[in-house]
Amino acid sequence: MYKRPFDLTLAIILFILLLPGILLLCILAAIDTQSNGLFIQQRVGQHGVFFNIIKLRTWHQSKGTISRFGGFLRKYKLDEWPQLFNVLKGDMSLVGPRPDIAGYYDMLQGEERKVLLLKPGITGLASLKYSNEEAILALQSNPLAYNDQVIFPDKVRLNLIYLQRKSLIFDCLIMLETLFPLGYIAQDDL
Repeated sequence: MYKRPFDLTLAIILFILLLPGILLLCILAAIDTQSNGLFIQQRVGQHGVFFNIIKLRTWHQSKGTISRFGGFLRKYKLDEWPQLFNVLKGDMSLVGPRPDIAGYYDMLQGEERKVLLLKPGITGLASLKYSNEEAILALQSNPLAYNDQVIFPDKVRLNLIYLQRKSLIFDCLIMLETLFPLGYIAQDDL
């Protein structure tokens, strides 16, 4: 009951405050990646319904690598700011499972499929634990297999914990921990 009004109120405030920054970063990303500056991709949403996520482009198409500015955007999660628009549209929540591409959440079975009851979020328990996911995967000899066999199942576990514990207070603690990692969330939850 609390989630949509809370998301909408906070997303409107944040969108208004961050809009000049989003526009500036989009222009810089466009120049840096020689594109329109935005990355739009279909992701699995609540109840397995697909939606288009909006992020700032960090990938330089012609070079096939993350751009220098894109690396900066990713490091500080600034490429995620346009997802406030997804929250305003109702595709996403501020807190919930990170939306993934087809072939992951939409393929879950049994109890694990309950993750799809949740609206995807900009941050969540799995986002906190795997804030350095790219670095973890870079250390693996087979990053895809490591993701599929270790990281993704753990994300599902964390998202099921969130489903059981979700509340306005827990959402606020997750958002605080995202912005200021000071141990608001017990390590037992991660």
